[in-house]
Amino acid sequence: MTVIKACVVFILLYLFSFSSLRAQLTNSGERYNTVSASWIRDHVTTNPVTSSWIKSHLKKQTPRLLLTTESLLKVEQKLRGDTLIGTYYKYLHHYADEICLMPIVKEELIGPRVPAIGEVVQRIEILAFVYRITRNSKYLDRLNIALNVASNFTKWDSIQFLGHATMSYGLAVGVDWAGKWLPDSTVEKARTAIKKQLESALQSKQWWEQAPNNWNQVCHSGLSAGALVLADQYPKLAAEVIKRAVYDLPYELAEYSPDGAYPEGPSYWGYGTSFNLMAISFFQSALGTDFNLPESPGFIKSAIYRMEVVGPSGESFNYSDAGTGGLNLSIRGDLAWFAQYTGNSLYLNKKEFLLLIHDAMKRNAAPPMFAPLQLVWLAEFKENKSELLPTDWKGEGYNPIAVFRGDKDDSHHFYLGAKGGRGSLNHGNMDAGSFIFELNGVRWVIDPGTQDYHDLEKTGLNLWCKDQNCQRWTLLTKNNFGHSALTVNHTLFNVDGFVPIVEFKEGVQPEVTFDMSGLYFNNLKNITRQFVKENDDSLLIKDKFEVTSLTKMITWQLMTTANVGIVKGGAILQKDGKQLKLQILSPSNITVSVVSLNPPPLKLDKRIENLKRIELHVPAWTVENGVGVIEVRLSGG
Repeated sequence: MTVIKACVVFILLYLFSFSSLRAQLTNSGERYNTVSASWIRDHVTTNPVTSSWIKSHLKKQTPRLLLTTESLLKVEQKLRGDTLIGTYYKYLHHYADEICLMPIVKEELIGPRVPAIGEVVQRIEILAFVYRITRNSKYLDRLNIALNVASNFTKWDSIQFLGHATMSYGLAVGVDWAGKWLPDSTVEKARTAIKKQLESALQSKQWWEQAPNNWNQVCHSGLSAGALVLADQYPKLAAEVIKRAVYDLPYELAEYSPDGAYPEGPSYWGYGTSFNLMAISFFQSALGTDFNLPESPGFIKSAIYRMEVVGPSGESFNYSDAGTGGLNLSIRGDLAWFAQYTGNSLYLNKKEFLLLIHDAMKRNAAPPMFAPLQLVWLAEFKENKSELLPTDWKGEGYNPIAVFRGDKDDSHHFYLGAKGGRGSLNHGNMDAGSFIFELNGVRWVIDPGTQDYHDLEKTGLNLWCKDQNCQRWTLLTKNNFGHSALTVNHTLFNVDGFVPIVEFKEGVQPEVTFDMSGLYFNNLKNITRQFVKENDDSLLIKDKFEVTSLTKMITWQLMTTANVGIVKGGAILQKDGKQLKLQILSPSNITVSVVSLNPPPLKLDKRIENLKRIELHVPAWTVENGVGVIEVRLSGG
């Protein structure tokens, strides 16, 4: 009878979980493709985590969280023989010395965030790591102080649960890596703080649990680190946290499908992905399994994505609340995980990595969070293949992009980054159809990028609303008037209008076409935007559309910080001693106008030196037979 009851319970749980999944997929529209939905369903039905499973699989010896005795030995063996690993460790060792001289971190709430959390966690992981190698008591003494400071933090606000998760990670690695040598009182205090964080997360349903964004990754991963440290003493609590993480992480991992393009852009790829890599590594080292999480469709491919969105200038294609920072030290470290997982040396440019470390040391800059983990990943790398970065690449999904770049022999350094998507996704902007363009070492067409959140929030502006009438869309960095796109009747885009890639051709003259019809309500219809790389010195942009009875004015836009001189049939852009020719191929009866955006329209807008918007205006009444074409070529001077 007991067996029958157990079977009934299992069936009911299965039906409940599957119905939850089905509702999630239904409500997400085109967010999840068939492959991703199937993969998520498999995880819903095969999640093995229970308290008894935790007891039987938890590594008996500590440390458990990646920096095991075996992993530490690998690092130590390579400190002298591997220049990259040796230099990176020297950097962390030096910074550990700096930490010992720094004032104690103070807890301070700024808006909904506690910025000091990141700093204190960083200190904990570096001090614990360096102590494990040196066994120098000065690092242990300072670690003892840092853990007590962190355990005493009280401002766990409900708005920013990201802070809970980050501190959970920090306390966990401090206790796990160095707990054997720390005072019992410190260890117990840290474990008590972790327990409070985990219990707080489980008190009620959290909005981020199955959220398709970085909150899912950061919160589940950070809390899982804490759960793994408490698993021997509180297996039931740990199982509840880890089971939920294994169940819910796939909802965000599916966002990488099918090609690795991270919907929240390159900056948040680094934030969300790094936490995910930490969780995967900790699960593997502590429980002997990664729960197949790395095999989520598109996840491994996202390393290519993160490299593709960096132009020859070294700056990123900065869409979706992203900065222009390229493959910085933190991102290089994340890519080291992909290198060791795949054996592909494409992801591990040792020369560039070393240059970044040396630069950071000269500036006395703080190492990135997870730097000690990155050292372990580097020590585990074994090359078994070496691939080249594709010159023509597309990433489809919820916020699709395309990249065309020159090959290694391209002296013009051609680079195009173009995107589709929609405005209402997390950290999204009204930038579908926009692009950035580099040629001859100059970024001629720019994205205005992101702005400091706190500076905007403290004014009372609702930055995080996503519907059509949100205050977010008043900002030049967020609305379509600040992007190199096509605007109709001087109105905002349809925030929910989705712009997919409808055609992509590789080859000598690669092409990509976006269907932008969903952006313009009834003001325009059947509109496509095509980008063609004609050669290493020339880009063609071709917009086709049909006007409606509501169409009055179509405005073609290009954002630039170059100087602009209007000439017959187009314009000449000049910057850094170089020039770019803008040639209007169609229609033939329009001219260029230039709108200065420095200062920008609103006081809250981001100020960008020499920012301007080049405009081409096409009145609807000039469009013959209702079908129009705007064709522009950008080419080197």
